[in-house]
Amino acid sequence: RSSAKLVAPLGCLVSRQKHTLPDLPYDYAALEPHINAEIMQLHHSKHHATYVNNLNVVEEKYKEALAKGDVTAQVSLQPALKFNGGGHINHTIFWTNLSPNGGGEPKGELMEAIKRDFGSFEKFKEKLTAVSVGVQGSGWGWLGYNKEQGRLQIAACANQDPLQGTTGLIPLLGIDVWEHAYYLQYKNVRPDYLKAIWNVINWENVSSRYATCKK
Repeated sequence: RSSAKLVAPLGCLVSRQKHTLPDLPYDYAALEPHINAEIMQLHHSKHHATYVNNLNVVEEKYKEALAKGDVTAQVSLQPALKFNGGGHINHTIFWTNLSPNGGGEPKGELMEAIKRDFGSFEKFKEKLTAVSVGVQGSGWGWLGYNKEQGRLQIAACANQDPLQGTTGLIPLLGIDVWEHAYYLQYKNVRPDYLKAIWNVINWENVSSRYATCKK
């Protein structure tokens, strides 16, 4: 809900409500053994919460800069707005992309689109995994929808850069490859984390996002 406000023009910040940390639709331990409870608790209640808090602070400063007509201050605040706003957007999507009842393969329209655009589900899975493993430093691997071309695309974004704001692709499935998403359990072996996360992907949510963005 609050993430939707982030795509509004910045001038709309004057009258908006503060962003809040969304509740998880499952318990912290629900994704075990694939992602343990300690990681989920820290990731959600500490990391995501920090993005939300910092976003509210920077938007307040931006509102003040707008009121003063201080363009220099507005420009200087944009990196923090991008980082914390992106962190909030990305994680809000990420939590819904996961489910204790996840895994397996998608069905229906999404599966047909994956076969059409990648050849097969396995080829898609291999490509998104490879792109996510290959992110240098911190960032995200994404399955997105190119509305202009009417097809699915895979992309990587650095840091907390939001997919749509960075590439124009509509985000369907995001995989967080910041170390805080996996290090406590998988250490520095990112490929093991990526192998495990496919067991908890919420394909119903991804399919629903796909159906919505096609309208």
